[in-house]
Formats: sequence, C-alpha cells, structure tokens
Amino acid sequence: MPTIDELKAQLAALEEKLEEARARMPAHSTKPLTMRTLLDLEDERDALLGKIEKAGKE
Repeated sequence: MPTIDELKAQLAALEEKLEEARARMPAHSTKPLTMRTLLDLEDERDALLGKIEKAGKE
C-alpha cells in the first residue's frame, strides 16, 4: 500500500491534470468526451482523497 506521501504526490499530479482539463474546456458547447475526461479525473481525485483520509487514520 502506498504511503501518505506517495498518495499526496499522486494527488498533486492529478490536480495538475484537472487544471489542464478545466483550461481546455470551452465556456459553451462542451463535447461529451471532454466532460467525461473531467468527470473521470474528479472521480479519481475523490477516490485518492478517500485513501489519504483512510491512511491518516491508521
């Protein structure tokens, strides 16, 4: 199982990907694939935050 520091590093990299995805999104007429990518990254971030929280309690 990854350490908290490794999880936090993964989270930082994921946050960068999220920012890049948000920057590519147009204000209007967002394509479904673009939205799906953003939603998948957000889901991955939420799962990672859960792992960090769980690891912090152990």
